[in-house]
Amino acid sequence: MHMNRRVSLALLMGKQKKSVSELTTSVTTVTNTFDTYTGTWGFEQAAHLLRRTTFGPTYAQINQATSDGLNATISKLFENQSLPADPIYYNFENDPNIANGESWVDEPTNNQISGLNNARKRSLEAWSFKIIRESGMNIREKMLLFWHNHFVVSNTNDARFQHKYINLLRENALGNFRELVELITVDHSMLKYLNGTQNSKNAPNENYSRELLELFTIGKGDAAGPGDYTNYTEDDVVQIARALTGWKHFDADDLTQVQSDFRPNRHDTGDKQLSNRFNDIIITDAGEDEYKTVIDIIFQQDEVARFISRKLYRWFVHFDINSEVETNIIEPMAQMLIADSYDVQPTIKALLSSEHFYDLSIRGCMITHPIDYLFKMVNTFELELNPDILQEYNILRRLFRAIAPLEMVMYSHPNVAGWKAYYQTPQYYKIWINAVTLPVRMNFSDTLSEGYNVSGFQVKLNVLAFTASLDNPADPDDLINEIASILYAQPLAQEQVDSLKASHGITNPEWQNEYLDYSTGNTSLEPTINNKLKGLVKTMLKMPEFYLM
Repeated sequence: MHMNRRVSLALLMGKQKKSVSELTTSVTTVTNTFDTYTGTWGFEQAAHLLRRTTFGPTYAQINQATSDGLNATISKLFENQSLPADPIYYNFENDPNIANGESWVDEPTNNQISGLNNARKRSLEAWSFKIIRESGMNIREKMLLFWHNHFVVSNTNDARFQHKYINLLRENALGNFRELVELITVDHSMLKYLNGTQNSKNAPNENYSRELLELFTIGKGDAAGPGDYTNYTEDDVVQIARALTGWKHFDADDLTQVQSDFRPNRHDTGDKQLSNRFNDIIITDAGEDEYKTVIDIIFQQDEVARFISRKLYRWFVHFDINSEVETNIIEPMAQMLIADSYDVQPTIKALLSSEHFYDLSIRGCMITHPIDYLFKMVNTFELELNPDILQEYNILRRLFRAIAPLEMVMYSHPNVAGWKAYYQTPQYYKIWINAVTLPVRMNFSDTLSEGYNVSGFQVKLNVLAFTASLDNPADPDDLINEIASILYAQPLAQEQVDSLKASHGITNPEWQNEYLDYSTGNTSLEPTINNKLKGLVKTMLKMPEFYLM
């Protein structure tokens, strides 16, 4: 998928109005091979890899990856990290157990205190963005967001549930898919969200068993007959629901730790007959461990590996899975997953190291999702935050809520299937850009460029410091092309560069003389330099190219 340069220029000049989705056209991928990439490794390839695997890579990080090479960069991306420190309590005075600055995750809640749990949720939101901001050159948080969108748990009332759930995903983000399915099946948050806690022998509830099959492991497949979805049947949903009975979550106010447990008296001990889609297997009573038997049976089907491979592909590469991609990319991914007993790390490494991933048609084929969009500014421009941790939380929480109108909110998916951009055909990523969200994006980048005040602290992109880090900012063409190489998946056309120079007064010899004087100590030029750079960055952050990755 490539940007139409003439249309992009017309947009820049205000001569044409089109949506971002109208600026993209499909192209046939030339290199559909899962073989290891052996082509040129340079700044463009390094930037592409980091954009897809991290949140807002900096110029220094891209240069480091360029210098390190593909293999060393992949190794660095997958380095083990310890779990982050727990979120802290802030900006609320009515918690009887803890004070501002202390963690609340293992402290009792109290629903009689107005606003208490909402305050903890605000803390969780700020903490979630703090971790993303500090994630650096590591893929874990990108994979966390993938699993967060895969195993959806939305709108649970107790912030302790949400914290334990997200850390469960974080701890297993680069581990074993099958083991993660086991853990999530009896997780307190999932039991609550999909009614597992109501699933008992006297009143079976099919919510989780249905989603376990349809959304979490094997997928529906094509309809093969009444109640038969090729990969499983309606009766399989019923029988698996019976096998999963007996589990229950606890959410009492006075609990210091949220938890779940198994109640034998609620468990259906009878035989469960599965269909021919699962080789007519009979599940016999295994009590507390019966859910593991269910998952064992599901993972005997190779379609599980294909199903999760397609989702990983759409997350990291492109939504378009044609027959060639299915044969040459998805199938090798699936076979690698099976061979590695569903450890996901080797397969993801192979995908990110493949010839296919670095094909020119793959760069710029994704519309950047809202969280990536935000951190392409916050991290790339190394946005400074208040050094006081409580004020830092306040700023980060405001950023969390500021992008909520862009229709991507952690802990609050629109439905159990996740964010529509990763499953709803034919639009897929184009869903992120519409008549409502595009003006919000533009206004938001303007606000960050101009700056705003939070408790006396100015939150804004430091364009002067960012520009000073570039190789040759005194040359207008080099300046704009370097910024573009960091922000955009594809280089700008010269006519776009020329237009940007002219519209922001960044032309030689005036610019070169001004910038060289400023950089050698003439501080009186700082307002002029800053205003020109700020205007340039504001425009470049609103160009269609910035919304592509």
